[in-house]
Amino acid sequence: MSATDLADMPPAPEAAAPAPAPASHEMRDIVVNALWKQNPGLVQILGMCPTLAISSSVVNALSLGLATAVVMALASSAVAALRNFIPHAIRIPVFILIIATLVTVVDLLMHAFMLGLYQVLGIFIPLIVVNCIVLARVEAFASKRGVAHSFLDGMMMGIGLTFVLVALGGLREALGKGTLFSGIDLALGPMAKDWVIPLAHDYGGFLLAILPPGAFIGLGLLIALRNRIQMGRDPA
Repeated sequence: MSATDLADMPPAPEAAAPAPAPASHEMRDIVVNALWKQNPGLVQILGMCPTLAISSSVVNALSLGLATAVVMALASSAVAALRNFIPHAIRIPVFILIIATLVTVVDLLMHAFMLGLYQVLGIFIPLIVVNCIVLARVEAFASKRGVAHSFLDGMMMGIGLTFVLVALGGLREALGKGTLFSGIDLALGPMAKDWVIPLAHDYGGFLLAILPPGAFIGLGLLIALRNRIQMGRDPA
């Protein structure tokens, strides 16, 4: 083929740009990532202080987990909405201020309506302000994405942590006390006292399970179980 023939040939069509992923796929990926692939309690291993300290019962674990999820969802939404107005140099102090405001609201609501549970959880509600899970997701995700995706990411990350807390709390409470939902009346009032589920009659309890070493052992077992399931799902 001569040079003239090459010059007369029409230009090759440009490669088509890959189509963007549908919004539903993005939402699904966020959910799967938060609950399994990057679960903050089992994979990222963040926020271990409240995870180990509060997970002595299902009720305590569920309460702290839901409070954290609400703060994460609202903080992520607020940061996503304001990200273009926050100077980059002061973004971390502003993020902490937003988180602290939301935590204060949650803290006051629990103090007003769930005083018994509030007294049990103690300092761990205000400590959500400095929980690295919340700040990490706000910085890594919400500061770069839209409000809807950020809200979903924050909520799912919080729920993923809640699942870990409840599983660990249920394991420790069952072995340590032989019950489930002990202390539920602190959250829902005296009418809920009969909702406690005894798992064994005349059970003396296993003290190690509800002590700090039991928290480390239980969390290690949950991490090992998650890793074993993931290894079975990954191709050889």
